[in-house]
Amino acid sequence: MDKIWLRSYPAGVPPEIDPRAHSSLVELLESSCERFRDRVAFSSMGARMSYGELDRLSRDFAAFLRHDASVARGERVAIMLPNLLQYPVALFGVLRAGAVAVNVNPLYTAAELEYQLADSGASVAVVLENFAATFERAQSAARVRCVVTTRAGDLLPPLRRTLVNFALRYLKRAVPRFSLPGSVGFRDALARGATRTLDAAAPSPYDTALLQYTGGTTGRARGAILTHGNMVANVEQTAAWIGIRLKPGEETVITALPLYHIFALTANLLVFLKLGGHNVLVADARDLPRLIALLGSTRFSAITGVNSLYNALLNARGFAAVRSANGGALKVAVAGGMALQRSVAERWQAAMGVTLIEGYGLTEAAPVVCANPIDLAAFNGSIGLPLPSTEVAILDEHGAELPPDEVGEICVRGPQVMRAYWNAPEETAEAFNAEGWLRTGDMGSMDARGFFRVVDRRKDVIVVSGFKAWPAEIEDVIMLHPGVRDVGVAGVPDEGSGEAVAAYIVRKDPNLTAAAVLEHCRQRLTGFKLPKRIEFRERLPKTPIGKVLRRRLRENEGPMHG
Repeated sequence: MDKIWLRSYPAGVPPEIDPRAHSSLVELLESSCERFRDRVAFSSMGARMSYGELDRLSRDFAAFLRHDASVARGERVAIMLPNLLQYPVALFGVLRAGAVAVNVNPLYTAAELEYQLADSGASVAVVLENFAATFERAQSAARVRCVVTTRAGDLLPPLRRTLVNFALRYLKRAVPRFSLPGSVGFRDALARGATRTLDAAAPSPYDTALLQYTGGTTGRARGAILTHGNMVANVEQTAAWIGIRLKPGEETVITALPLYHIFALTANLLVFLKLGGHNVLVADARDLPRLIALLGSTRFSAITGVNSLYNALLNARGFAAVRSANGGALKVAVAGGMALQRSVAERWQAAMGVTLIEGYGLTEAAPVVCANPIDLAAFNGSIGLPLPSTEVAILDEHGAELPPDEVGEICVRGPQVMRAYWNAPEETAEAFNAEGWLRTGDMGSMDARGFFRVVDRRKDVIVVSGFKAWPAEIEDVIMLHPGVRDVGVAGVPDEGSGEAVAAYIVRKDPNLTAAAVLEHCRQRLTGFKLPKRIEFRERLPKTPIGKVLRRRLRENEGPMHG
């Protein structure tokens, strides 16, 4: 195929990367730990962990898994942790043991956890004690032969550790009662592992590194099998893209998105591991006052986030002081995981003086597929260009490639694309076409310069009297109204047109009316795209990274307007 996007590449970005630059994530870890041994790798709650300490602690945890938990090569280990120092230790310990990491959302209900544990067949689990009661209620947890529990402060210095753990358990009452007989404390596991030898697991590029679950918002979650080769390739691709502006061993990145999500796992933890960066871990990004204080006291040079996080920061009290406190240290701000709205992008650039770079990816691609040039002058509404060694095509329903500017399904090929879905041969077969293209389910187009745009998810399209209305476009327009803080759009049944557009809005201006919103939309949208239902909500249902759950928007609907 003609990779016309290569002509739009920034200077210094190669068209191809070496997907075998490292044989595995373990080799990548060991290389960075040797090169940056004395540099700070992670910080959390005021404590720091060097690359040398990460090397030692992850080795100890791997030795515990191999010897005390009897973890065999290829066994699945569930990790149910927020962004704490324990997370990278546990993750790399699992990989160094030759096992497969299964990331688990700590906020799962017992039923959601039950499904993922049973489907993955996890035999060992690492769980923050705040969520151990939920783990106990999941029936499939009984089949997990070894449970390692950890307290939030376990890797902090002794005095701080005691204070944090005491405050969470007894003052904030954030640790519900639980009973997991035979469980092992995280610090005890590390101590045991420190006395054991560890033979190098040496995973190959073809060995599974992660069983990363996706799709739970639209049905049963599926486990994407991501190999060491998939992950190393995407790290190399992403680092080649942003590395032209960053210096190895000198950068500090804010990690506010959860590391159990593939976006932060790759873009923050793994890419900045390669670069010898300092990851500032944010355990709970929903605590905006604390996050604002952290941003104001940290000279960070990079930050990643989703549209909803940037929007929340811009609306938070005290954010105006963040730019002056940063002192021009910020070099790169990346948005992904969901559509970036123009109003948010433009406000961020005005506030921080740095363009918000939008990218695109999906769990099945480890995840980064496209990104805008790192030297982009201003928001352009696109998801950018395919990364090095990545092919992207717009295909019609028959699998034929469409010309520029025509809308079809975005399809992907590259070394970062998953091998298959776990235990789901039929869904795997549906995900790939005969030519090996991964079908993303996203509708979009490519322009003559090779820049891609996402129209919306194919399943989210609203068909109004035969015309297609895309929720993301309507949401973007509504967010331009100064009285709107947040919005979600979905289709609702309508006797006259089959479906109608419904807008669910969180107000910034308490006096905002449905009539004002409708008039705003009339000036910018054609008739069939106008909301027929407008409802004001206190909040919108969202995924852990901030995507609006459109299927749940229609619950508890209010009156019709328009």
